[in-house]
Formats: sequence, structure tokens, C-alpha cells
Amino acid sequence: MKKFLVILVFFLGFNSCIDTPYNPNTPDVYINFEIYPNSTFYPELNTVSGCLEFYAPWPSRGIIIYRYSQDEFKAYERQSPNEPNYCGENSKLIVEFPFVVDTCLDIKYSILDGSIFTPNYMGYPLIEYRTQYDGHTLRVFN
Repeated sequence: MKKFLVILVFFLGFNSCIDTPYNPNTPDVYINFEIYPNSTFYPELNTVSGCLEFYAPWPSRGIIIYRYSQDEFKAYERQSPNEPNYCGENSKLIVEFPFVVDTCLDIKYSILDGSIFTPNYMGYPLIEYRTQYDGHTLRVFN
């Protein structure tokens, strides 16, 4: 019985570490930059629920930064996570708060967590980059 419990705990612990599935459409680009979201350079990010689009090197199509709370930010790739080249290499996601919209495929994603909001569509959520905020400096990286 003890062996069964050990195996069960190990199995449950291993499965709890599984995150979202790997998206093969994730651009192979190095992202690592810092900004100061409370500065006058970024008034859109001075308040909760503010968002701003940033440049990123190719093959990225840019990054959407969203202020989720006073101390937390979300950073999403502007490339479609499902069919990135369906409408050409210049297609990008746009923000129509509270959604991020793929105008090419007519898919809506939640800006809060990147999940698909369009009913009956199965696909990948938004490609999210990691963020680190110390109250002054926001770091976006992968």
C-alpha cells in the first residue's frame, strides 16, 4: 500500500508541473529588455489595465505589455499563436481591450491570461513571455 501511495504522489506531483503545451509557432528570438513602467515615457502603463505595444527583433512581430495589477505585468507575442503566416508575414495581433484580436483569423484572446475567448475554436493560447517587476523596473524575457 505504501508503494502505491508513493507512486501516486509522484505521479500527481509530476503532472502538476506540466504547463501549457509547447507551441511550435513560437518565434525563435531572444527577448530580454527592461523598461520603467511608472515613468512619463509610458503613461499607458502607469495604471492597472493599461497596455502598450513594443518593438521586438524579427521573427517576433512585437510584444504587447499589459499591466495586470499594481505589481504584475503580462507580456504577449504579437504573432498569431495558431496560424502566424496565414495572412502574410506582416499580420499582427491588435489590442481591443479587454481582448487581443487576431483580425486575420477572427479569433479573440483574453488579455488577462492569454486564453482563447472565441467559442468553439481549439488552438493555442497567446505566446507569453516572462516578466519580473521590482516596483521600479520591469524586465521582459524568455
